[in-house]
Amino acid sequence: MPDDQTDAPVREGSPDSAVDRVADFYGAYIDAVDDGTDDLGDELRAHYLTEDLRRRLAAWEEANHADGVLRAQDVPTHWEVRYHDSGAGHLFTTVTLTWGSGPDAGHTRLAVQSDLSTRLISDIEDA
Repeated sequence: MPDDQTDAPVREGSPDSAVDRVADFYGAYIDAVDDGTDDLGDELRAHYLTEDLRRRLAAWEEANHADGVLRAQDVPTHWEVRYHDSGAGHLFTTVTLTWGSGPDAGHTRLAVQSDLSTRLISDIEDA
């Protein structure tokens, strides 16, 4: 029988890593949305997203009647963040969201841009 303490995947991060900050944001944001704690979701947006992106997300959400961070009306069952590229003062990550479970689970990918100087998320688009 496996030892839960030693066989569990290690999760770690650094406040200096823009990739870790994207992962921290998506993990906490999805938890907040899933828990139904709307104020926390708004507070996370204020902490991790640029003001300009928050304005653009509000417009997108009004037009699409969905959550702009997740690009959906539902809450994903799993998320994954991977480094994609960097340049011109930005870091680009790919966020993969899983919808459902098993062989019929769906996936969407988001291209997320962070400003390296502030480590704030400055753009979210369909990948």
